Amino acid sequence: MDMLDSPFFELSPIAMWLEDYSEVNKQFDLWRQQGVQDLSTFLQQDESRILQCARKIKLLQVNAKTLELYQARDFEHLCQNLDLVFQAEMCQTHIRELVALWNGETHFSHSAVNYTLNGQRLDIQLKGIVLPSHEQDLSAVLITTEDITSYTEACRLQEQSCHLAEARFHYSPTSLWVEDFSRIKIKLDQLRALEIEDFVTFLDVHPDFVQECIKEILIVDVNQATLDLFGAPNKEILLKNVHKVFAKEMLQTFKEQLIELWNGNLHHQREAVNYALDGSIRHVLLQFTVFPDYLDDWSTVQVALTDITARKKAENYLEYLGKHDVLTKLYNRSFYIAELNRLERNQLRPVSCIFIDLNGLKELNDSIGHDAGDSILRRLGNILNQLIQHTPYSASRIGGDEFVILLPGADDAALQNCLQSLNELLLVDNQFYSNQPMSISIGCATNELNERMDDMLKRADLDMYRQKKKYYLNKDRRIQSEIRN
Repeated sequence: MDMLDSPFFELSPIAMWLEDYSEVNKQFDLWRQQGVQDLSTFLQQDESRILQCARKIKLLQVNAKTLELYQARDFEHLCQNLDLVFQAEMCQTHIRELVALWNGETHFSHSAVNYTLNGQRLDIQLKGIVLPSHEQDLSAVLITTEDITSYTEACRLQEQSCHLAEARFHYSPTSLWVEDFSRIKIKLDQLRALEIEDFVTFLDVHPDFVQECIKEILIVDVNQATLDLFGAPNKEILLKNVHKVFAKEMLQTFKEQLIELWNGNLHHQREAVNYALDGSIRHVLLQFTVFPDYLDDWSTVQVALTDITARKKAENYLEYLGKHDVLTKLYNRSFYIAELNRLERNQLRPVSCIFIDLNGLKELNDSIGHDAGDSILRRLGNILNQLIQHTPYSASRIGGDEFVILLPGADDAALQNCLQSLNELLLVDNQFYSNQPMSISIGCATNELNERMDDMLKRADLDMYRQKKKYYLNKDRRIQSEIRN
């Protein structure tokens, strides 16, 4: 054949095979006579039919590159070990060339897997052409097998990397959002083109710019942890209700983010407040990152939200404990002193105060037990909390049985109204707990012109001790009267 006489066949850098498919062509004729029309389905129904065709192919010649690629010593060595070259994976890909020839096509191409005689896997790009004047009997078909193992392996590794990246995203325990900020970058670049330099002042003057930027964010994807965090059954429902997630508190957070981006901080973090779809609060640590390959246009950024709700609750409780008395739920002495200092600095006048001391608490603890005493303290705490609710006043437990109400902005008339309300609440409580009535001594004062806070407090404290002394004096008289009788 002319092909064999050409030096290009032998010297080609690509493996070439010259094969005779004439027996395969005869098999095709036989199957057509038997009524076969869809060869692909026919071959897939019985894999032995594919092998039957493969065994009918006669190998005429190969070039030097073929021997080198398949690690064969010579042509005979290759022919004797073709079963090692064409293993099980070849069956399904071999169907494609058989179907192409069945359909009268003179060219075919597909990827396949071969093996060297030493068992090394070869990913190949197989191309075939029926040589001119051999279209009728298929007695001369030129096959090239180009080694694409490195390319295929690179594709496999890339696919594995993609799958791994997708798995890390979707199964991350942290809420992850992939978003497109490219339109926001365009808006910021437009401001720079207008020679805006003080961006913070610009936002103060144009607060609507923040809202405009929020509308330009495109959410590309979210992971499962995001759905779990915000109580969404699927992505569609979450994205339809994203306005519920990012409520009013997020406006300030996003304003701060815009300032970070304006200053070139493409990686930043801050605490934020979001909401689940059922309205429950979510405190999160927001970490924002523009991906390295998208620094020029910000078209792909990642927002990671770490749920710190439990931590914030713990912090808030510790802060509460730092300012409150656990038993009565009133403020504690530490808060009381800080509030006094604040009022002193604030120069808010007038200021009134009420000093309260529980009568007979020690005797109650000694006679019935501290549980009974604690119950009385809780009752008084409840009364004082009711008294000051919806007011700017504060009530503090400053000692075991000592309490102080500070009334900023309250003159003597307001003070008297508060005292009246206190007595009414005490009366209702004692009616409910008639078997264990509560008794308190009260002192009060309103600061006079240019009077220091400490001096006013001392007046109220002395007033309370006078009431307490009077209470115990009357109590002793009652006891002595009872003894005489």
